[in-house]
Amino acid sequence: MHKNPYLGKFIVFEGLDGSGETTQVSLFGAYVENLGSKVFITKEPTKNSEYGKEIEDILKHRKTAEGVELQKLFAKDRNEHLEKEIIPALKEGTNVISDRYFFSSFAFGSIDCDLEWLIELNDDFILPDATFVLMVKPETAVERIKKRGLETTFFEELEKLKKVIKNYESLRGRFENLFFIDGERSIEEVHKEIVEKARNFLK
Repeated sequence: MHKNPYLGKFIVFEGLDGSGETTQVSLFGAYVENLGSKVFITKEPTKNSEYGKEIEDILKHRKTAEGVELQKLFAKDRNEHLEKEIIPALKEGTNVISDRYFFSSFAFGSIDCDLEWLIELNDDFILPDATFVLMVKPETAVERIKKRGLETTFFEELEKLKKVIKNYESLRGRFENLFFIDGERSIEEVHKEIVEKARNFLK
């Protein structure tokens, strides 16, 4: 992995499903725009690439795939995402804010795959200027998912998220500018802490 060499800043939000990262992406994007900076908000996996569509089919159980195969698809989708959208925006000086990036592959993917292999698979990609990991209890995440009206089996979802949160924890100290944020608080409190930390790298 290499540092972002471009004019624009690359900021990533991570967390369990139901952690609130999508809400914070929107709030932070508005904050950066209000500073007078250009912003491009994006998300992984993408919706438009052939790889992104295949990933969606697998995640929605329309197709099946082994863990290694799925993670290779994520990496291919990420590579295309970088080449076609993220890097061109960064080159123009636009700040890119992404809802998930390769840290999701590390946290979710290492349930079925070796973490070191996953890191190596993503080693050629840009390291974000800052990554905010919203930490919530798995029980909180499941409750939020249920409130959205999405179908889920409580035990399966809870057990998966317990593993994922441990995997996120294992990344502490391994990567530069990886910030762990208490996502159990109000939306406003979480946003305020993110903004305070962002002042150190947003120029």
